[in-house]
Amino acid sequence: MICDNCKERDAVVHLTRIVDNAVTQLHLCEKCAAAKGVETTVAVAQHPLGDILQAVQQQASTTSEDAAACSFCGATARDFRASGRLGCPHCYDAMEKSLRELLRRLHGSSRHVGQRYNAPVTHVATPKPDSVHDLRDRLQRAVDTEQFELAAELRDRIKVIE
Repeated sequence: MICDNCKERDAVVHLTRIVDNAVTQLHLCEKCAAAKGVETTVAVAQHPLGDILQAVQQQASTTSEDAAACSFCGATARDFRASGRLGCPHCYDAMEKSLRELLRRLHGSSRHVGQRYNAPVTHVATPKPDSVHDLRDRLQRAVDTEQFELAAELRDRIKVIE
């Protein structure tokens, strides 16, 4: 497919725009897409935590901790400092020593000493109180089916309500 803009190169970006319920498609080459402000290359997003981590670790020299790599995904401590993200859950075990040191430098301790998060309590719908009429109907059915214990309980509930 040829670029709709320059009509010279192959289109690699396909944009679909919907304006006032009208759908338009635009097929652009990489150069024309960049000229229109469309990002065409998949770049690794820089996380702001990465900058903080680099600043904290800038004083430390390269040690064996940098060489520690996750045996599961292959991520290293250097990758973590560059992106601010670990590769997988196994990275916490592989880089435990450097992560503890980092937490100690950032927070003053590697142990949590703050308040514990309590999830908000979800309100359970309380059952609607039975009306006296409903209780009397249930009482009559209990007597008819010879469920005398249930009938006695229902009788007592009716007395409390009245």
